[in-house]
Amino acid sequence: MDLITEGIKALLKSDKDIERLLSCRFEEVISLLDRYKNEIELFNSVYGLTGANNTKDLIIRHILDSLAPLGILSRLLGETENSVIADAGSGAGFPGIPLAIAMPNCDFTLIERMGSRAAFLCSVKAMLKIPNITVEEGELEKTQKKSFNMVTFRAFKPMEPKLLKTLIRILKKGGIIAAYKGRLEKTEYEMAPFKDFGYNWETITYSVPFLEEERHILVIKTN
Repeated sequence: MDLITEGIKALLKSDKDIERLLSCRFEEVISLLDRYKNEIELFNSVYGLTGANNTKDLIIRHILDSLAPLGILSRLLGETENSVIADAGSGAGFPGIPLAIAMPNCDFTLIERMGSRAAFLCSVKAMLKIPNITVEEGELEKTQKKSFNMVTFRAFKPMEPKLLKTLIRILKKGGIIAAYKGRLEKTEYEMAPFKDFGYNWETITYSVPFLEEERHILVIKTN
């Protein structure tokens, strides 16, 4: 059994909402993720897409890590139909492309300032025929305001006041920031300057198959 298949099966067992979203499309999801993995490996040396040293790292630390909090993100969105989600600083498409594959009823905008990486994202969208992805080349600050129900990012930037202000600007009323983070101690240190800003935030733990490291989603809900 290959690592992507084994990892997705582990996620199905770990969360009822992941099972609900993926079990009926299991073979399709595996096929799309495998082809996506192949494209990254083909172009990684040209575009510098990820720091993964080998296929195992790429699958576990990037693809499975992107999908591991899928149930959490689904519950945060709740009953919002046709949610519009931004992936800020998308890079190689993490977590946006795996999430778009897993959540076909949501629309994803992959925001990437580097032209070469944006071109790669457009190529993957076309090759995999993923209709619910839009690639936006440019700075996050220039993204249209109040456009998204949720904005997520992974390995983008540490949270700081200027970034938080930019993220809130592009969210619709009641929108959610869901940032992929590692150790809880480091995340709490990162958020310490915001204690007097009046924003409600929390961290939610998630586990990545085959990875013995702390992972958290930092959630900030806006008014």
